[in-house]
Amino acid sequence: MADSDDPHTPPLLLPDAIHQAVKPGTALLRLETTKSREGRLDGAWWPRTRDIATELPALISVLTGHLGPITRVGVDASAWNGLPTRLVIDGQVVHLDSDPVGDDTVLITRGHNDHFALLVVPPDTTADAAREAMARAVRADNITRADQILIATTPDPTDASPGPEATPS
Repeated sequence: MADSDDPHTPPLLLPDAIHQAVKPGTALLRLETTKSREGRLDGAWWPRTRDIATELPALISVLTGHLGPITRVGVDASAWNGLPTRLVIDGQVVHLDSDPVGDDTVLITRGHNDHFALLVVPPDTTADAAREAMARAVRADNITRADQILIATTPDPTDASPGPEATPS
């Protein structure tokens, strides 16, 4: 069956207008605050650096506006520079846990036991790859793990073979 024969295939990318706003430091969220959340991930975050004390406050401030107070954040300590045990963000203490979640995921806890999983797009990711990864992560029907999304959306450096104009004469 040709691709054009399947009208139910949702696009993998967000609308063009959203692409203009997606840049390092951006969080895209699909916030379903009921127990029936179905996707594997609840959103995506593209930090500018691997300095958690610099990057996390802006994310937590935005999330607090949508979810209410954030109590804990779980990250892979090996993926971040200088992981403190807590940060005070907007007057709230947020505890940081070193979880073996992988460097591609951050776990956000609201209250005592309401968790939200966000894909973490590496800071050095190209804009096109980051946009595609974030769009895949926020799809409600996404069942793909964060690491697999990043693998699928990262350009293969071996595909960048030089064209004929680069051949010496």
